[in-house]
Amino acid sequence: MDLAPDPLFLQVREALRSALAAIPMRPGVHGAPVTDGGAGPARTVLDQLDAAAYELPADAGGLGLGLTAGALVSEELGRAACGNPYRAEALAADVSWPHPEGVGLAGLEAPPPSGARGVSATARAGGWELTGTATVDDAAAAVFLVAVVFAEPALVAVPRTAPGVRVLTTSFPPAVRFEATPIASTEVVATGDTLADALARARVRQAAYLLGIAEGAHRIALDYTGSRRQFGSRLRDLPAVSFPLARGLVALRATRASVYRAAWLIDTESIDNELPGAGTEPIAALAMAAETARDVVRLSMQSCGVRAMTAELGLHRYFRLAAAESARYGDPAALWRVVGAERLRSAAAERELVAV
Repeated sequence: MDLAPDPLFLQVREALRSALAAIPMRPGVHGAPVTDGGAGPARTVLDQLDAAAYELPADAGGLGLGLTAGALVSEELGRAACGNPYRAEALAADVSWPHPEGVGLAGLEAPPPSGARGVSATARAGGWELTGTATVDDAAAAVFLVAVVFAEPALVAVPRTAPGVRVLTTSFPPAVRFEATPIASTEVVATGDTLADALARARVRQAAYLLGIAEGAHRIALDYTGSRRQFGSRLRDLPAVSFPLARGLVALRATRASVYRAAWLIDTESIDNELPGAGTEPIAALAMAAETARDVVRLSMQSCGVRAMTAELGLHRYFRLAAAESARYGDPAALWRVVGAERLRSAAAERELVAV
């Protein structure tokens, strides 16, 4: 893994950061902090920069920049406290689904094999029925890609107009409810290794988005405490303020290394299932990023005191985003258990191989 910054990625990051900075932030302290999905302002920026082509291989009409570019896009969206319309289209492209526009993701809160939290699939003649509720990233989507478990984990495409589908938008994040929604076998988008690979890539993008949320909140706290003076000195010079901010910076750098290492491993196909603990890097990066986002945003708000929840400072957006996004692809504690169990199994298998 080359730790030197890639000049191309530096240019992409600068272009994204400049364009996203021009998006006016929502002034309200209450309500949804961002507008997500196809109707959101971030969608226009991504279309102008042709971000959908970054990850696509050259033979598919893309630029072939790999998952590292996708992580960079997600990180900058989080840093700007924008919605993330990128992840749904990227996941659709990963599973070669031919209709990526107007798609929303639902039910990815729990990793396979448990499937979507709160959504169950019951066999019926000609297919299945979905029942339950899951969070969704785009309440206005025309089609929802829902993670469920039949005989094995699967990703299914459910039209918004399907019977029994109801979108709940009274809270943030929004949710979609299924009441005996019929699913045919033709609506199964991905299963098996295809879904596992796509989910690994989606976890890295989500980890990068959470990393960006933490970075954005930390930046605001640094700027405010560097300009605000108390007792004749800057707030940032007081140990009670500077030490937590320094701990937050360390956490950000460690998380960044974990996230981009996972992206690099996937890009270079360096994840080998025969190695101890292999395949857990995307899950570990996501769990680490979820914890970092919550901790760093909390530290940033504490550093800014009562000003943290004012619309002018804007930290309330990062607080709401961190709370909503940290468990969208799985609770951190559950993800760490998956990592630990897999590494224990790998270590046991290695010991048995050595003994033989």
